[in-house]
Amino acid sequence: MRLRALLETDALGLRLLGGEDELDRTVRGVTTTDLRDPGRYLSGGELVLTGLAWRRTPADSEPFVRVLAAAGVAALGAGEADLGAVPRDVVDACARHRLPLFAVDERVAFSTITEYVLRQVSGERAGDLAAVVERHRRLMSAGPGGPGAVLDLLAGDLDLRAWVLSSTGREIAGAGGTLPAPVRGELAGAQQAARRTGRPGPYRVAAQGGRTYSNFPVRGGEADADLRASVLSDWFLAVEADAGDWPAQRLDLLRGVAQLIAVERERREAARAVRRRLAAEVFELVGTGAPAAEIGARLRAAVPVLVPGAGAPHWQVVVARVDWSGGEVPPGPPARALLEELLADPSDRVAVTVVDDEAMALVPLAEDGGRALRAERLLEAVRGPLTRGLGDDGRLTVGISAAVDSAEGLRGALEEARHARRVAAARPGRVCAAGHDELASHVLLLPFVPDDVRRAFTARLLDPLRAYDQRHRADLIPTLEAFLECDGSWTRCANRLHLHVNTLRYRVGRIEQLTGRDLSRLEDKLDFFLALRMS
Repeated sequence: MRLRALLETDALGLRLLGGEDELDRTVRGVTTTDLRDPGRYLSGGELVLTGLAWRRTPADSEPFVRVLAAAGVAALGAGEADLGAVPRDVVDACARHRLPLFAVDERVAFSTITEYVLRQVSGERAGDLAAVVERHRRLMSAGPGGPGAVLDLLAGDLDLRAWVLSSTGREIAGAGGTLPAPVRGELAGAQQAARRTGRPGPYRVAAQGGRTYSNFPVRGGEADADLRASVLSDWFLAVEADAGDWPAQRLDLLRGVAQLIAVERERREAARAVRRRLAAEVFELVGTGAPAAEIGARLRAAVPVLVPGAGAPHWQVVVARVDWSGGEVPPGPPARALLEELLADPSDRVAVTVVDDEAMALVPLAEDGGRALRAERLLEAVRGPLTRGLGDDGRLTVGISAAVDSAEGLRGALEEARHARRVAAARPGRVCAAGHDELASHVLLLPFVPDDVRRAFTARLLDPLRAYDQRHRADLIPTLEAFLECDGSWTRCANRLHLHVNTLRYRVGRIEQLTGRDLSRLEDKLDFFLALRMS
C-alpha cells in the first residue's frame, strides 16, 4: 500500500508534518520502537511508529532519523501522547533525510495503525501470491508435482505454516516443520467431526499447546451425495492461524490452494487404478480356486508394480468393511479408500479392491516377512479420528492375515483375514480389528456365543463373587483372575497379589464355597477362565 492511502484514512488520525513529495512510497510493514538505534530490526519499507521515548535532548533526533533513512523505511509516525506536539528538531531531521513524517493523534493507539497496515499489506501480498499459485497450478496440471511447493509459498510469502493431512492425521506435505502426532490426530478428529455436520469450512480448531488451527477441506471431483462415503478418507489443509477474521481475499486464496491440492489428490487416485486392477485380478483368481501356478504368475507380474527392484516378497492380506446404519452407503468403496490411506507409505504400493462389500488389500512385505502388520498397531494411532468420523451410525471392522511367501498360501491368508474381520465384527466398539493370531484360541469362539447364553453362563459363576466383593470388599474376582493367570501356582499368585499364602488359600476356598466349584479341577478352571473373558 502507499503512504498516501494511510494519510487519507480518517480513522488513523495521521497528520503530515513533512515529506509530501514522498507519499507514493510503498509500505511493506509496520514497526513500533523507542530504541535509540533500531537499525538492526529494520529491513526497509516499514512505517516506523515511536512514542519519542528515545529523545532526551534535541541532539538525539538527527542520529535516530539517520538510522531510519539508511535502513530505507517508508515513513516515521511520531506519537503526541507524551510530548504533545512533535518537536521541531524531529521535523527538521526528517526533512534533511527526505523521510516522510506523520503526527499520530494521542487518541489513536499504535495498535490500531499496526493492525490496519498489516491487514492492507497482507491482502496485497495475498493477491500477489494468488497469481503465483495460479502459475503453479498450471505447471502442476501439465506434469507431475506435489503440494509441498505451494505450501512453501504460503510460508515464505504470507508467513503461514500449513500442512496437508489425511483423515487419519497422516502428514502428506507440510511447510513449517513436522506436526506432533497427537496434534495431527486432534486436527483429523476435529476435521471429521466438523465434516459430518455439513457446514462449510474452514473449521477452527483449538489444539493442545494453546495453538489455533483452521482446517480447509480438500475436495476433488463431484461432491458426494452422502458425505459418509468419503469422510473417512478425506484430505484437508491445516493452517496454523485463526481464519475467522481473515479478509475475503485471503480466504479465497487458501480455498484456491485447497483446490490445487485436490488436483494432486486426483492424480494420485488415478495412479492407484493400476494397483486396484492388480488386486482385483489376484483376488478373483484366489476366489475362483485357480491353480496356484496361475496365481503365482499373476503375483510375479505384480511385483514390479508394487515393489520395484525387489525379489519375491512375502504377502499379507487385509480385509475391511465400513457399515453405516440405514444401508444407503455401500460398505466396500469407503473401506477401500480407508485401507489405501491406512496402509499408505512413501512409495504408496498397496493394492486394494472390493469383493462382496469387503475391501481386500494385497500388502507386500520384505523378503524375510519382516515388519508384518498387526491388527491393534494398525489402528492404535487412528482410532480417535476414525471414531469421530464414524459418529453414532458407522462402524469399521478390519481383519489381518499372517504373512505368506507363496501363491499356495495366499488362499489361506485371504480366509484368515476374512475370518478375523468377522471376529472383529462380533466385538463391541466403532473401530475393531483382529489378527490371524487370535484365530487359534478361544477368542475365535467367544464372540459368536449368543448374548443370552453369555449372560447366563457368567452370571452363574461370577455373580456370587461380585455380590460378596460388594458386601465385604474381599477382592475375590481379582484374586480369581490372578490365580488363573499364574496357572494355579499358590506361591506366584501370592507374590503377585502381595498376600500371605494362607490368605490366598482362604480367598480361593471362599470362591469355591460360593460357586460350588473346585479350582483344582481343569474343567472348573476352564469355566472360570471363559466366564471372565465373556464378562
